[in-house]
Amino acid sequence: MDAPLAVRARGITKCFGDVVALDCIDLDVAQGQIHGLVGPNGAGKTTLLGLLLGLAVADEGRLEILGAAVGRALAAPDGVAGFVDGPGLYPSLTARQNLSALAALRSDARTGEIDDVLEQVGLTDVADDRVRGFSLGMRQRLGLAAALLTKPRLLVLDEPANGLDPAGAKHVNGVLTRLAADGTTVLLSSHRMDDVEALCSEVTILATGRVVFSGPLSKLSTENTELDYRVRTADPEAARRLILEMPGLGIVNDAVARQDAGGLVVRGLVPALDELVAGLVHAGIALRELAPVVSPLEAAFLALTEQQESNR
Repeated sequence: MDAPLAVRARGITKCFGDVVALDCIDLDVAQGQIHGLVGPNGAGKTTLLGLLLGLAVADEGRLEILGAAVGRALAAPDGVAGFVDGPGLYPSLTARQNLSALAALRSDARTGEIDDVLEQVGLTDVADDRVRGFSLGMRQRLGLAAALLTKPRLLVLDEPANGLDPAGAKHVNGVLTRLAADGTTVLLSSHRMDDVEALCSEVTILATGRVVFSGPLSKLSTENTELDYRVRTADPEAARRLILEMPGLGIVNDAVARQDAGGLVVRGLVPALDELVAGLVHAGIALRELAPVVSPLEAAFLALTEQQESNR
């Protein structure tokens, strides 16, 4: 049986004057899943997230959130929390006071768990500092804490890793992973493809207000065109000869022939790379690295969005 859906959108269209921000969008997001939303600037990501948070309503189409149809009124759907374009915070208040103010405004916020959510996002040590002195990354963490205070079943986040250093990003990713494991659905937009690949089981790619791909990340690598892979082995010359003999593979960067340390870069479809690995093992050549030069998600993102732009 298919997993129940946290988000089901059919034919969602949203215009701002003559600008079509969303053009007949279909989207399914399963409950308990971390779903990535990616696309170039102006693709419609923020507009779509705003619809999910009740900040705007669609002009056409049907939107269901957590099993309930979304009406025409501007209101946050029950069980949904998050932010777009960065969290709204009071700079003159402390982190703790900001969360207390939110709890006073929302009946679903849990005042008694302010310390807990501050600890979850790693802000305990600055809980009584004024937000005006916070970095961008700290503000993002506080925005996440504010969303967690309502114990949402659907968490909608716009660039949650924006401004975070590697340690901060790892911390936030851990929070989101644990939430999903406990059954919370997370829908996030991001320009950081590495975060999307690390966190998300499925992804939706938007371009010019339309869905150009939606599905598992693994499907991108099988449907995508040829990718470039860096190959490092214990015997570069033997590996080079083997690659030149194999159908479906081409050498893009012949570092062996140039006698530099850059390693071989080969281009091919995923099945051809599988054959290469088998061939190296059969020849007794130790494989030390086989990694995409550009990740499958980033390659697919570029190919699909460029194709959509050219079709306009």
